[in-house]
Parts: sequence; C-alpha cells; structure tokens
Amino acid sequence: RAQYDIVKTLAVSDEVVERLYSLCQSGHFREIELILGCGDLSYPYLENLLTFLNIPLFYVPGNHDPTHNPNNPLAHVEGGSNLDLKMVRFKTFLIGGFGGCIRYRPDGTNQYSQGEAYLRAYRLLPRLLLNRINYGRALDILITHSPPFGIHDEETHAHQGLKAINWLLRVAKPRYHFHGHTHFQRRNLSPSETTLGLTKIINVFPYKVIEANH
Repeated sequence: RAQYDIVKTLAVSDEVVERLYSLCQSGHFREIELILGCGDLSYPYLENLLTFLNIPLFYVPGNHDPTHNPNNPLAHVEGGSNLDLKMVRFKTFLIGGFGGCIRYRPDGTNQYSQGEAYLRAYRLLPRLLLNRINYGRALDILITHSPPFGIHDEETHAHQGLKAINWLLRVAKPRYHFHGHTHFQRRNLSPSETTLGLTKIINVFPYKVIEANH
C-alpha cells in the first residue's frame, strides 16, 4: 500500500491526559501526522499538543466547549481548525466534522434536539455529493463529539446518541468514525470499537492512536 494512503492519527476527547505531554517530548508520537479532537477538551490542552507535535489539528466542539468565536482566544483553538459542519482534505483523506450532542439542558451550548441535529447534518450534503463526484467517495473519516444513536451511547438522556450521525454514516459511508462523549471506564460493558457496514466506529476517550487507511 502506498504511504500516502495511510495517516497515523492521535485522536483525543473529553479528558486531559497530562502524560501525553511527556510522551510527545520523548518522541513517542514522532510518527503521528494529524491530531483529531472529538470535543470536551480544554483548548489550552489541545494547543499544547499542537505545539509539542507541530502537526495539523482538526477538532469539533463538545457540549462543555464554548460557542465557537474565531475572534475570542478562549473560544477557539489557536492554530487548530474547527471542523464542525466542514470538510477538509488532508493528504488523500477526506475528513468531515459534526460537533455537539443531544440537548439535555434548555440553555446548553452545542446541544441539539434530534430534529435540530438532522437539519445541521443536511448542511453537509452538498459537499458530500461534490466529494463523491470529485473523488469517487464522500468521506474517509468523520469526527463527532456524540456517538451515533444506539451505538456506544448510554441510556441516560445526556449521553443518548444523535440519530443524525447514523444518517451521516449511511449517506457518507466513511471508513472511520471517531467520537467521544461517552466514557466507557464508567461501566466497561461496551466495546470501544464497532463496525457498521463499511465504517469502523471508535470511541477515542480519552485518546487513541489510529493508523487510518483507505
């Protein structure tokens, strides 16, 4: 397989792991080419990882993150790219992002009803179709904060998955879907990886190194 069809990724979500700093400094992550943030992480933490590794960082906001504001240094990751409802091509990989989770508080930031989440997901459709025309596929990697509905989610309302993500997986058929939001250490009943059709769904909490290929 040609080298350009593989990307070694550090995916992170939900919990600051300070040990990663020393791993970065010791060269443990020297082969990592890309950082993907799946939400609910302090932006200084992401900025530190970015500084240590000096590689691109794409992220989506979680329900504990501020409303994105590129003019407010506290409301975006300096040097990173917010991929919420956006797509990017990195090497030969098509990467898309979908932030937020189910609405569980009336005034919650980055929280959506199932219906609102569908309306947001539909906004990705033109770009997915364009990718299919230009590249023969819609998406390689989808990063979200929330898990899909019924996959890696939990019965508590706040950790219920978004049905719009299931729809995105059906439409875009990415090879990989990385998400956070649910913390398996709380119950250790579910696997952190599930395969759905062509897609490998991975709960990256609190971090995972993934060698993605297509």
